[in-house]
Amino acid sequence: MPNKTYQVKITLKGSKPSIWRQVLIPSDLSLPDFHKVIQTTMGWTNSHLHQFIKNRTYYAPKMPDDIFWDEADNVDYSKLKISDLLKKEKEKIIYEYDFGDGWEHEIVLEKIEDDAMDKKDVTCLKGKNSCPPEDCGGIWGYYDMLEILKDPDHEEYEDYSEWLGVDFDPTYFDIEEVNEMLGSKNFGTFDLSELF
Repeated sequence: MPNKTYQVKITLKGSKPSIWRQVLIPSDLSLPDFHKVIQTTMGWTNSHLHQFIKNRTYYAPKMPDDIFWDEADNVDYSKLKISDLLKKEKEKIIYEYDFGDGWEHEIVLEKIEDDAMDKKDVTCLKGKNSCPPEDCGGIWGYYDMLEILKDPDHEEYEDYSEWLGVDFDPTYFDIEEVNEMLGSKNFGTFDLSELF
């Protein structure tokens, strides 16, 4: 299939108000590079394992010491492209990040444009709301944290305030900052060490 331009929407499942990003990517973008796009646009720190899920099949980087790899429905995604999983408009896949916290993202292919696109032109078009902090206990832990931060008298308020370091704004999203970070990424190279 010739290279086309994909418009995809990435939405953090369970988020209300919705935490989402809309991006333009080339259809021949590798899954490892798409992982980098999601990490960058959402605001994660690439500190945990991840996988893409479609039709109960799990697409992930194969770790050299994973002795259970062949027992699950796993596919090594190192040579796969996003167009291997998303072929037509409105098609969906799941991206899961941090298996402990279980951050699931719904990825929807919103639009396919026939124009070819270069990897260096990956762009975030729109987005809403801040990415939750890493290791805050998944979507429910995140909303518990936000409630605690509204109440300075809560017994855990000091701990959360100290942990986050600054006033955490759940509505913060800076598209220029995100696109600047995307521009600094080296898409097109596969280095397993970059994935964790």
